[in-house]
Amino acid sequence: MIDAHCHLEQKEFDEDRDRLIEEWKEKLDAIVTCCCHPEDWKLSLNLVERYKGFVFLTAGLHPEYAHEFEEKEIERFISVLQDAKTKLVAIGEVGLDFYWVSEREKRKRQVETFRKFIELAEELHLPLVIHARNAFREVIEELESYNCKRVLMHLFGDPSLLSRVVENGWLISIGPIIKRSEKHRRLVKECPLENILTETDSPWFGEGERGTPLNVSIVIEKIAEIKGLSPEEVDEITTKNAANFYGLRLTKE
Repeated sequence: MIDAHCHLEQKEFDEDRDRLIEEWKEKLDAIVTCCCHPEDWKLSLNLVERYKGFVFLTAGLHPEYAHEFEEKEIERFISVLQDAKTKLVAIGEVGLDFYWVSEREKRKRQVETFRKFIELAEELHLPLVIHARNAFREVIEELESYNCKRVLMHLFGDPSLLSRVVENGWLISIGPIIKRSEKHRRLVKECPLENILTETDSPWFGEGERGTPLNVSIVIEKIAEIKGLSPEEVDEITTKNAANFYGLRLTKE
């Protein structure tokens, strides 16, 4: 099993992060953690260096933070990521989030920042992990304008645009929200399994508790139920999907 997207740098893990990772190594093949704010970079990088072959890293600037930074600060973070290319398996999560942001200028800033990180991914020859909320169509149009090939739509949630995602050869990731979301169950039913990754977005989506990467097993079981497959079949295929997408070498040091 691979948790293709979580946030191990979050404060919810501060007290027992290392102990938990050691426990997770017994049950998971890999964890992909996402750094989406410059303040979290050092901790995220440290985790990857300490748990080589098990914890892998994506990094970018979450769209909700785009308006908080001056241009030069964003460029500085991009420079840091350029220097750390060999430590990264993808750029992200990046994208557009119009759910909380209605101001025209802030939305414009999100688009400008998103384009910078698309270009960074192209420069570094890395895939993109995309965050989209109330902006799925706009995000897809931006990605298509750049002819992006290697894209993961993190917690994708728009069934009406699924065919476009699949036609582009992109992937979607499904999280624990599938337990209570008819929309996400429909996505799983309609999406080829070869285009699906499993994730938890931990520490969130814990159903009233702290979410952890182990919750990926819940996702696998639900996908199996919907697809009429065994959990073992879903695990095998989605694990291979994640390893291929991110280019993971699974060694668990």
